[in-house]
Amino acid sequence: MERGDFDYRQRFCAQLPDEMNRKKTLNDPPGRRARIANYLSLERNVVAASGAVFLLGFGEELWKKFLPKYLQALGASIPVIGLFGTAEDFFDAIYQYPGGWIADRFGRRRAFFIFLSLACIGYLVYLLGPSWPFTFVGLAFVMAWQSMASPAIFAVIGDALPTEKRAMGFSIQSILKRVPIVIAPVIGGIIIASRGIVTGVHLGLIITLAIAAMTFLLIRLINITSEAHHSTNIFGVWDSFQSELKRLLISDIFIRTCEGMTDVLVILYVTNVLHVSVARFGTLLAILFLTTILIYLPAAKAADRVGRRPFIIATFCAFALYPLSIILAHNFAGLVIAFIIGGLREIGEPARKAMIVDFAQSQLRARSVGLYYLLRSLAITPAAAIGGLLWKVTPQTPFVMAGAFGVAGVFIFVATVRE
Repeated sequence: MERGDFDYRQRFCAQLPDEMNRKKTLNDPPGRRARIANYLSLERNVVAASGAVFLLGFGEELWKKFLPKYLQALGASIPVIGLFGTAEDFFDAIYQYPGGWIADRFGRRRAFFIFLSLACIGYLVYLLGPSWPFTFVGLAFVMAWQSMASPAIFAVIGDALPTEKRAMGFSIQSILKRVPIVIAPVIGGIIIASRGIVTGVHLGLIITLAIAAMTFLLIRLINITSEAHHSTNIFGVWDSFQSELKRLLISDIFIRTCEGMTDVLVILYVTNVLHVSVARFGTLLAILFLTTILIYLPAAKAADRVGRRPFIIATFCAFALYPLSIILAHNFAGLVIAFIIGGLREIGEPARKAMIVDFAQSQLRARSVGLYYLLRSLAITPAAAIGGLLWKVTPQTPFVMAGAFGVAGVFIFVATVRE
């Protein structure tokens, strides 16, 4: 029997009043539901936190992709819309550490309540704001859930699951985070097409507020006893980083620079340079997403069994190869292969997230995650702009440079990071 099997069944049997029944149950073969729960690491707190991510993500994705058109309808110019995207990236970076501090200081459940309440204020500002400047105010609140809650979710998985089950926990959370991205915009598009952009987005926001009420109820199920708050400043948190975590961060910055340098240019290269239709580009994105979904669970289970490192190396290699495979593709079949490689970039993401949590000190876990992502986000901020400048040399240049950064990130990780 695996350790994980015993842990979950022992918790259940501890609630039995009769000692004989307790021993009998421990010796019985686990039922199908228990085996599935054990395989997928479906611990109650992890399920509640991941379910909250799914629910609110579904609500936000009803209107999120349509915000540029909504801003335009409210009178915003194209530069203002670009500034809105920059503001979103800025909040995403600077909110990570405060979110971790709140989760460590006030506990995971209370932190989720705070982040969700702030996000609801933002939804109301979006809904009731009469002009586009109000959307910037609303964005400052809405990003509380997307960015501040991220370290808290990492911490819940780290707190609730043993080391050998964390990669699977992150895999389930990632799947539940991505499914709404595929489904909800279709529903939101139908609403907006029938009601118009402004009324359609407003209806989406009303639905999101209703979903937020359901999310409040789900968050109440989270019950984790945290260690006493360890008072330290951001420099103390950095000093607590193990050398392996710092090296993982450096390699990750190279890999994410590789991604950011070409992320917004892929559609331009495929449609403008290779002359592939937008419809066929949508097919390529579907192939990429399907590849990601198919590999998540088996890769996470294997990472929990054999270790994180081989899968992180595999995912970093896929990041490095993806931009190079795009410029090496000369027909649609070549692009299909390239986008399969793009989907394989997620093969080691649950393992990488689990490694971050493994290396972080338990009493500083959420703050460590927040600081990690704060530093990574700030470091890669110029990547997209650099990619755009390199495009002016030749369209292939940013992809080649991105591949070089990716290869460097792989070598840094292989040479410096051990489990």
